[in-house]
Parts: sequence; structure tokens; C-alpha cells
Amino acid sequence: METEVLSVEKDGLEAVCEACKEVFLAGGLAAFPTETVYGLGADGLHGENSAKIYAAKGRPSDNPLILHIGERSQLDALVTEVPESAERLMDAFWPGPLTIIFKKSALVPETTSGGLQTIAVRMPSHPVANAILKTCGIPIAAPSANLSGRPSTTRASHVIEDLTGRVDLIIDGGDVPIGVESTIIDLTQDVPVMLRPGYITLEQLRSVLGEVIEDPAIRRESIIGHMNEVLHPKAPGMKYRHYAPKAPLTIFSGTEEDVIETIRSLADDTTGILTVDEHRAAYPAERTVSVGSLKDPESIAHNLFDALRSFDEMQVTRILSEDLSEADIGDAIMNRLLKAAGGSFVTMKSEKREP
Repeated sequence: METEVLSVEKDGLEAVCEACKEVFLAGGLAAFPTETVYGLGADGLHGENSAKIYAAKGRPSDNPLILHIGERSQLDALVTEVPESAERLMDAFWPGPLTIIFKKSALVPETTSGGLQTIAVRMPSHPVANAILKTCGIPIAAPSANLSGRPSTTRASHVIEDLTGRVDLIIDGGDVPIGVESTIIDLTQDVPVMLRPGYITLEQLRSVLGEVIEDPAIRRESIIGHMNEVLHPKAPGMKYRHYAPKAPLTIFSGTEEDVIETIRSLADDTTGILTVDEHRAAYPAERTVSVGSLKDPESIAHNLFDALRSFDEMQVTRILSEDLSEADIGDAIMNRLLKAAGGSFVTMKSEKREP
């Protein structure tokens, strides 16, 4: 398959929107930027087109897709009901990085929903994604535009690397602003359940709805302790092994002194080190990547997947990472990092040191 690459800056927004519409209506695949990560889209109302997404990504067919819409009015045909809780969340966070799970209507094929009777829907706020969706006028199924299991794509060069020859069209819309996938909340249960942490935090969801619980599968201890269990995901991204660079990754947690000392002692000339600006000078210059500043967790989210991909270019044999836990969006950061590590997480037990 020959892949065409168009740039919003060079070719113009109207041209890329019309090109996407042509591809989608012909049953093809197009990758485009959203505010979270790049998405790989197809007409979500025809199962054979959704199946092309799974094939292009090498994605398991039980991993459900998210339907993206450009107008709120499109939602009614896709779901059997829109609960009052959904209305409140949409008023607060749409368009934006929040995906809501509804009970699906018969219009949505099970190929798109991963065999489930529910469907995940979101309305992106990115101007390019929003314009493409409004131009097409149909719901577009779009997971992240990367090979399955690899770090998600946050710039067009990542998409080109992974999907050239696998998709019809790639839209270069520059770097995405957020860098981690949308928050997912399930409203089909008696109590709303967060199924994936993202830019919209649990506290923000609770500020709108009151009681919201976390699915046990997304908690740190669950990811660390149950990596080998078979999981039928309720939402995209719940498969445990995900977002992974080519080299094995291990995360170290503990006091700043203990973590830095341990990573320094274990690293050799073929080891990559993932750290933050504040600790960058503690490690050798080569093959050490800072993902951002602890004072700005959003910078860490924005740079995370690009940093993981940079280790592939360095051809390191393993990656040692500091624990990047922070309040709020740090939950999303660590969710992605733990899955990239396959649950390989070491807690340092500090020993009392002689004065």
C-alpha cells in the first residue's frame, strides 16, 4: 500500500480535511492528530473498515475502539441512552480528552466495539481533528496511530515510522499538545467507573459527578502483580503489555538518593536511563533522556512516548527509569510507564546510613 503524507501547514486545513473524507468514504485508513495522541481512523459504522484498523496496527480484535465525533448531535444514533451523568460530563469536558462509555445501539458493529455491547465515544478538541470529523460527517473509529504494543505516537514522524505502507493517508499536524491518551469513564454501571486515567483526573470527574470509582485493573498494584493474566479489556488501553519500547524497561521507586545510586550502579554503556530535569546531571550524558520537570507534570506527559521511542533510536539493550509519580496527571503517566515496563517495578528499601 502506498501511503500519502499531507501537512496542515503546507497543504492547508481544508485540503487535508477533504483528503481524509475521501479516504474514509472509500473505506480506507487515515492517521491524524488529536489533542492527546495521533489517531488511526476509519469509518466506524462499517465493521470491515474497523477490521482494517486492527490489521494495520496488529491489534488484538478484542481490544475495543473509540468512536470520534465532531458534533454532539451524532451521539444519539450511536447509543441506546444518554444518562444525565453523561450530559454533565459532556458539558464540563467536551470537546476534550474524555472518552465516555455508553450502551451501544445496533448501528455500531461489534467489530468496532471489540465484541462488547458498549461503545466508547469522544469529541476531540484538537482543531485539526475536529475539522476533519465535521467535514466527514460520520463517526470515525480511531485508536492511537502506532503498531500495537509500541509507544503511542505524538508527532507525525512517529506515525510515518510505524505505519508507512499500512495506511492510505497520514496528516502531519505537528506535535500533539497533551501526549497521553484520553481519560475513559464507564457510565453503564450503577456507579461511574474510571477505566483509564488521562488528562482529566479522577478528582475532576468526582467534582462533576460525585462518586466515581477506579477499576481495580488500573491501579499500580494490579498492573505490577497481574501482568501475566488474560484480560478481556472493557476499554482501549486496558491490555497490560502496552506502550513498550523495544528494550526491556524497569522502574525504580524509593528515596531520590537510593534510586539514583541504584540506577547509576546498574547502568552500563548499552543502558538507557529515563529521568527528569532535576536529576539529569546525576547520570552519564550518553543514553540518558530527561522526560521533563517534576515542577511541570504536563511536560512529562507530553514528552513520555517520544522519550521511550528515542531509546529505540539509541539501540539500548535495557532501560532503567525513575518512578515518575506525581499528583493529578501523574496517575496517567505512571499507568503508561508501568505498562511499558510490563510491570517490572522495583521498590528500594532505604537502609539507615551512619552519620
